[in-house]
Amino acid sequence: MNRLVLTIPVLVTLCAESALAQDINGQWARGDGNAKVKIAPCGADLCAVNTWIKPGTPSEKQGDTLVMSIKPDDDGTYSGTAFDPQRDMRYKLTVTVSGNKMTTKGCVVAGLLCKGIDWTRIN
Repeated sequence: MNRLVLTIPVLVTLCAESALAQDINGQWARGDGNAKVKIAPCGADLCAVNTWIKPGTPSEKQGDTLVMSIKPDDDGTYSGTAFDPQRDMRYKLTVTVSGNKMTTKGCVVAGLLCKGIDWTRIN
């Protein structure tokens, strides 16, 4: 009985931690193969900076930055807003990280126009 009582808090802690958002920081390759970014803190926010762009990719260049004001949610995702200073656009943003996979979903026009992008963590 004593072992069961000691095990329950550990199980509750492990279950609670599994719902937490995983680490978003690091290097990521976009699923279409056209871009690589580095996500890292920049002030109170996170910034995704293009570190490589496939030659011939229109309207994107190395060094472009997306400023993300996102926070982890209870369901294991990040949500908030993102600002793209190159295009002077603000997006509603949701990010889900699972191991070495990440999905970003950005929406404009009050959430009516959305686009999802898959990413893979790289070294």
